[in-house]
Amino acid sequence: MKYLLLTVAIILSLTINSQEKWTLEQCMRYAIENSPKKNKKDAENSIYHQNYLEAVGKLLPSLKAEADASFQFGRGLDSETNAYIDRNSFSNGYSLNSSMTLFDGLSGITRVKLQKMNKLMGKQKLQETIDILAYETMEEFINVSYYMEMVTLAEQQLEESTSNVKRIKRMEELGMKGAADVAELVAKEASDNYNLTRQKNILVIGIIKLKEKMNFPIDEDLMIAGMSMDELITKSEDSALSLFEKAKYYNPKVMAAESSLQTQKLSYKVAKGGLFPVISVGAGISTNFSRYMDGSEYSSFKNQIKDRRGHYVGFNLSIPIFSGFSRSAQVKKSKAELVIAENERDETLRAVYSEIEQAIADMNGQADEYYQAKKQTDAMTIAHNVNQRKYTEGLISAIDLHTSANRLLQARVDEVNARLKYELKHRLVNYYRGIPFIVQ
Repeated sequence: MKYLLLTVAIILSLTINSQEKWTLEQCMRYAIENSPKKNKKDAENSIYHQNYLEAVGKLLPSLKAEADASFQFGRGLDSETNAYIDRNSFSNGYSLNSSMTLFDGLSGITRVKLQKMNKLMGKQKLQETIDILAYETMEEFINVSYYMEMVTLAEQQLEESTSNVKRIKRMEELGMKGAADVAELVAKEASDNYNLTRQKNILVIGIIKLKEKMNFPIDEDLMIAGMSMDELITKSEDSALSLFEKAKYYNPKVMAAESSLQTQKLSYKVAKGGLFPVISVGAGISTNFSRYMDGSEYSSFKNQIKDRRGHYVGFNLSIPIFSGFSRSAQVKKSKAELVIAENERDETLRAVYSEIEQAIADMNGQADEYYQAKKQTDAMTIAHNVNQRKYTEGLISAIDLHTSANRLLQARVDEVNARLKYELKHRLVNYYRGIPFIVQ
């Protein structure tokens, strides 16, 4: 039985170790590929493309072919005697018609430009959605990496506490320490054990949130490889204004806002074009065939089709005079929407500048915090090692050792926290520099 349990444990261990661990880039790609938001944007872009084709098609001549057939029963007018007689007849006709708009106040051409701009804006909004998904996934991934580090630190703390308890119990047996010291370190071990359990639960919740952001199957396990970080931590030498000026030309959020403004300008031109007359041309050809069904003679189908063939060419001028204020109202609404788009564009530019400024400040602040936290950790490590020796020699109490251990743990937590936050803000600043979160 003992060997069976050992074999099962080894198999489970190998299975867990062989399970693929997801990197940050893999998580972001999965989140993007399986996001309902991205799929919706793809569908919207498909609609924009069809609208563009429809607008182009309206500039081309229309062509329509028609054919009809009819049977007539009962009384009818005789063309020779001009009298009504009972006669059954059959007739059918054929026609081919084409029409084309020559002038419509340039509304058709402007509408093509409008739909082309909508296509461009759709691509920009899609990229904006992808960038947001990538960043939000990265946030959750870094949170999970932080929770994993917390579990590791908690395990190290518990291991140290367990070692101290074993040592103090041995010293109690030798008469070197009292029961109070033993009780204090046993309480410390219990506290560290509780902290480890708590950190593991927080890690589980973090993984659940990451799976939710990725739209990952809820019935499958997700293990991440942890955060790969740059070795060198430096401050940004770029000013917010310089990054903002660059972001105007490649940031999808800014570009989408600018495209939306251009779209409204074109919509305004289309509305004004509706006030102009419309000139169109049409041309066609038609013919028909007919016969009586009483057995009388009739000209052949081929001859009738040829002899009755007719052609026409016509021009049409339509001048809008009054349409219940619909055209003038549309122009005024389009002008108001243009004003709204201009203000929304300005709001977007201001918001992006603030985001860049804050990202740079956060990155530089986290760099300072990390180096201070690292110095604090180094100092606390030395102090705690000294306190360990002092406690063994009876120079400090168990409470002092407990306090020293907690201070060291907090210093390590602060260092990890500052390091991971720096990595997040550093990647965000790089994004505003034009480096994408993930290469498509």
